[in-house]
Amino acid sequence: MIKKILSIAIITLIILGCSKSDDGGGNDSNGNNDDTYNRAALLTNMADQIIIPAYQDLNTKLLDLVSAKNDFLTTANQTNLEQLRTAWFNAYKTWQYVELFNIGKAEEILYGFRMNVYPTTVSDIEANIASGNYDLNSVNNNDAVGFPALDYLLFGIESDDANILNLYSSPNYKNYLSDVVDQMQSLTNIVLQDWINSYRDTFISSTENTASSALNKFVNDFIFYFEKGLRANKIGIPAGVFSTTPLPEKVEAFYSKNKSKELTSISLQAVKDLFNGKSYNSNTTGESFESYLQFLGRDDLAQVINSRLDDAQQKIQLLSDNLSNQVTTDNSKMTQTYDALQLAVVSFKVDMLQAFNVSVDYVDADGD
Repeated sequence: MIKKILSIAIITLIILGCSKSDDGGGNDSNGNNDDTYNRAALLTNMADQIIIPAYQDLNTKLLDLVSAKNDFLTTANQTNLEQLRTAWFNAYKTWQYVELFNIGKAEEILYGFRMNVYPTTVSDIEANIASGNYDLNSVNNNDAVGFPALDYLLFGIESDDANILNLYSSPNYKNYLSDVVDQMQSLTNIVLQDWINSYRDTFISSTENTASSALNKFVNDFIFYFEKGLRANKIGIPAGVFSTTPLPEKVEAFYSKNKSKELTSISLQAVKDLFNGKSYNSNTTGESFESYLQFLGRDDLAQVINSRLDDAQQKIQLLSDNLSNQVTTDNSKMTQTYDALQLAVVSFKVDMLQAFNVSVDYVDADGD
């Protein structure tokens, strides 16, 4: 009888153990996280105070870019070229706040790949211009559109401004410039309108702890952007961390020369602001990854993350305005910046995900 009771008890414990492991640990049978944190409040703050306002600002900046482009194509002089370049850079700076949000419609239409694949492929751009026959929506042209393509078209297409202006007497160059700018604004408006009209409500209601929930995907996208889009693309790849030699031509905004450091600095600030739930349009803060960690009793980790982001920002400020020059003159400062960013990757990808009980949903293939 005793043996029978013990057997039943053991079987019961095994069943309970399997049930707990099957629901992801800490989740109920519906996949909801039982830590009682208000995930909907976090997602609401992200959507209403950070994501949608950033998209609205980018769309406004791109409408300004369209207007400046139209003025330039009407009268291709030095004044209008400078105004067009300024509008491009203003939009590019705002893009650094938007590139983190690869979810919803942005993920569906490959928005990021059509806005900021760099280095741009000059041969593809020139072939498109020469033929006058191209499909900018083709994936084969992802490296010939967006901000990097404009970087080339506005700064690198000729050796000096006089020759650049002369090129834009050609209808083919005018048409290509116009089409690239118009596509960027159109894509941005598509994503923005989707957030406003439908995806916002879907996003804030998807709070369960499952691989497909908005919360889990958003956390993963945030970390993926920091690890790949910022740490690797902006710093690690040009510095040669993943290759046998440095690759100074692979910095962001290569042709405009003195913009790459500022874009990197803004990108890191965008990451920190989102982590802390800072409103895009003000200094107010709301529910965030930081407050989630604090709720879980991990204020220590939140402090470490903010400290490591600050340390990385300090390293960035020591770099040349032209990161390509930094690579060729003193690459050690680039690798030191990479190392500082890597420390934050560990805090995000290991410690924060463990605290949130969220699994990594992407493959790390760069050997780090």
